[in-house]
Amino acid sequence: MPELPEVEVVRRGLERGVAGRTIATVTVSHDRAVRRHLAGAGDFEAVLRGRTIAAVRRRGKYLWFDLAGRDLLTHDRAPHDLPTHDGASHHGATVGTALLGHLGMSGQLLVVSPVKEPEKHLRVRILFTDGGRELRFVDQRTFGGLAVVPTVGELPAPIAHIARDPLDSDFDDDAFVAALRRRRTGVKRALLDQTLVSGIGNIYADESLWRAGVHYARPTETLPASTARALLAEARAVMTDALAAGGTSFDSLYVSVNGESGLFDRSLNVYGRAGQPCVRCETVIVRDAFMNRSSFTCPGCQPRPRRARW
Repeated sequence: MPELPEVEVVRRGLERGVAGRTIATVTVSHDRAVRRHLAGAGDFEAVLRGRTIAAVRRRGKYLWFDLAGRDLLTHDRAPHDLPTHDGASHHGATVGTALLGHLGMSGQLLVVSPVKEPEKHLRVRILFTDGGRELRFVDQRTFGGLAVVPTVGELPAPIAHIARDPLDSDFDDDAFVAALRRRRTGVKRALLDQTLVSGIGNIYADESLWRAGVHYARPTETLPASTARALLAEARAVMTDALAAGGTSFDSLYVSVNGESGLFDRSLNVYGRAGQPCVRCETVIVRDAFMNRSSFTCPGCQPRPRRARW
């Protein structure tokens, strides 16, 4: 699943490609792609027509398009009456409307020429009034999706619980360190908790932990504040490096809006390198099962704690 660097690469491409443009027509070719839009595919298509994409924004692994333009009235519903992911409405606090997207395992948001042949797994097609390049949502496994949702404060309502990420200028390092050390869990599990810190997934958690010399099963309450700060710094650094390389692509499913793959997989030090020598100490890297996924560690650089938490 794309993590912060990959989603930010996509967001930047979308900002360049579709911000400021007005939607002419929307075609949904697979209902599952808009399953989180509870009013259905027809409503999704109608509610977007005539709207202008004011900006493209991101929080963690989620991105969204701020919508401006005509009043959002579909079946006599105003913006604050649009259902959220749990079917609830947010009256009073809602200030706008957004097109919320999540790429899932294989989702792609592409900005392409209207004459380009439809992709095999094309799910949603958005054309603009200027007749220029169109926006396509392609998703082989259909785990991702799009939905028009109300915004509460600065965030779409369904992701209002998602924490800031380490690359956010308003991220509070002190609050994160204190919250991390209050947890009673393994440090990697804490890094993957999007209510604590967003944008870090399996790949960048492993890379950050390796850089900081911390084993993934170390109990959070045993981390000195200095170690917690060093881990945060490494998470920030590795995601900045990945962003500069266009993200990490292990297959053809993650690409930028122009269909280009990221190159950071060439710079990974531990993730996916089981059986290979550590580039720092030459100890053989090991792979452990972890939360239905995998964790990659160097036993030399990241000694297993005597008391482990998973």
